[in-house]
Amino acid sequence: MIGFAFLATVINYLDRQALSVMAPELREKFHMSNEAYGYVLSAFMLAYTISNGISGSLVDRLGTRLGYAACMAVWSTAGILHSLTVGTWSLAGFRFLLGVGEAGNWPSALKVVSEWFPARERALACGIFNSGAAIGAIAAPPLVTWLYLCHGWATTFVVLGLTGYVWLICWWFLYQTPVRVRAEVATPPPPPWRLFQTRFVSVLTLSKVFLDPAWYFYIFWFPQYLKSVHHFDVAQIGMTAWIPFVTADLGNLVGGWLTGQLIRGGMPTSRARKTVVAIFALLMTSAIPAALTSNVWVAVAFISVATFGYTGYNTNALAFAPDVFPRNMVGSIWGLASMGAGFGGMIFSWLSGRMIDLYGYKPVFIGYGIIPLISLALVLFALGPLQPLAEFQPKPAPEKP
Repeated sequence: MIGFAFLATVINYLDRQALSVMAPELREKFHMSNEAYGYVLSAFMLAYTISNGISGSLVDRLGTRLGYAACMAVWSTAGILHSLTVGTWSLAGFRFLLGVGEAGNWPSALKVVSEWFPARERALACGIFNSGAAIGAIAAPPLVTWLYLCHGWATTFVVLGLTGYVWLICWWFLYQTPVRVRAEVATPPPPPWRLFQTRFVSVLTLSKVFLDPAWYFYIFWFPQYLKSVHHFDVAQIGMTAWIPFVTADLGNLVGGWLTGQLIRGGMPTSRARKTVVAIFALLMTSAIPAALTSNVWVAVAFISVATFGYTGYNTNALAFAPDVFPRNMVGSIWGLASMGAGFGGMIFSWLSGRMIDLYGYKPVFIGYGIIPLISLALVLFALGPLQPLAEFQPKPAPEKP
């Protein structure tokens, strides 16, 4: 079952990354400045932000099977519509629709984890499905480049979008919720505003504002950085842009494995997750030396360490909500938290384009090396312990007289 979530995440990132790989050519074709490209990216993040607040609750209410299917259908259709782009604003509109659908992937995948895995295995399970993001990012440059060079940009968007429909057919006929948790997940979740009033959800949401924009910068701007600063062409980008996402894939697995080892060794779950988060957040500061070197391969190496740090951190953050809330609420909670990721990504995507136009890439890389430390501080000092909140736990059934 976790394989479905993994494959969906791969498809999610193939659809998302297709634009970044073809951006140099599309920007030239449609005469887009860095700021205009920033607007296109911000359109995706605006939709992603809004949809996260809706999709998580929707998946909780519809159930994992129907909710995940609906999200996949929306974003795959949006991916195909990219083939109809005629300029900056039409592309921004299609990116907006893509963001609406793609936001549902992580709440849905997290529900799969919460339904099928115990606490000691959740971080690794999250790492497995979340590694699909890195695999998609690794596969996108060579795959998209090959499709683009052979068939053109419009056909590339269509082919990638159709892969989602293949997944959707298989998912619909094969996925099932374990019998032992069906009663729990069938219980309607509290309204989102009630969940957001808790310290845990509000702080987790704020922490994502300062964590995820660094990842969005690497996936959306790294190919453009190679072209603008190091003068790579499309073929060279295709041969290079996957490297930081190999280390990102390793970060997913190492982050989940390390937490599991600490828990099995007797460390309390809350302390284990926060310890590992701290280690990986510090690794993300390697973006700073990446900004200070003129050697492209040294820069790629430091960026690769930063992406390793991000995924190791995020794998454990994904496991936070099931540690604290029942299974019928985890989609809603991660959706709310991801609104912070979307809001931060939307603002920082625009700001990145503006800063690059004015000052180049150096201050942007330095900034993305610093802001993860703000996220870490919030998790360590404001989030609170990762243990079940009594007020949200299922009430025992009254005894029969």
